Amino acid sequence: MISTAPTEIELPSVSFFGRTLAEYSQFFALDLAELRGRAVLDVAAGPASFTAEAARRGLEAVAVDPLYGCTPDALATHVQLDYAHMLAQMRAKPHLLRFRSFPSIDAAEADRRLAAQRFLADYESGFLHNRYVGGALPRLPFFDGAFDLVLCAHLLFVYARKFDFAWHLAACRELVRVSAGEVRLHPLCGTDGRTYPGLARLRRELEEAGIMSTVAKVDYEFFAGSGTMLVLQRPRAPVPDILSPIR
Repeated sequence: MISTAPTEIELPSVSFFGRTLAEYSQFFALDLAELRGRAVLDVAAGPASFTAEAARRGLEAVAVDPLYGCTPDALATHVQLDYAHMLAQMRAKPHLLRFRSFPSIDAAEADRRLAAQRFLADYESGFLHNRYVGGALPRLPFFDGAFDLVLCAHLLFVYARKFDFAWHLAACRELVRVSAGEVRLHPLCGTDGRTYPGLARLRRELEEAGIMSTVAKVDYEFFAGSGTMLVLQRPRAPVPDILSPIR
């Protein structure tokens, strides 16, 4: 008998959907103590609370997203609509999820809604203090090497059907441009659990441009296949000990 179960989460457009600092710490293998005194950028951050929570801990974090600059009410509407769509997809296709980091979809939903609440509470003040900046890949409004660590979650590779290979290459080079050292990208697959088909070619072309890459395991998996991240570094930059390279 042929299975008719849906094979992926359907994402017709880039969702305004966010996660907490705790979840970022898992899928980016972050040591918060090591981030003190380092400037961190969250790219395509959406309503993630990473920046708001980091700021409360005295960390230097900035978030960038195409929708920043909209009013708080407009962003709250985006949250309402995109969360409803995304969570309905998850409930309709639980076989695509892996309950390692959350015991249930309800728990995951509560955590992601908490992220949005924290973001919305921080947004207006944070925008005035340049903690939230409007901008989009593949061209970010920051100087070369402005951040010690650059993070980008659930944009590259997840939306491989929306963005072609040239865009992915340009986006990676731009992320490295604004980093003084390291870029971390998660996950390396689409919502069907399959690794981005252009990954090997992307890594080759980045290396030709002087950008080294490592695929590293992380102690996290929500969507099937999302247990890795891609670390981009300039030549001769050391790979942190926390990573477990996959050869």
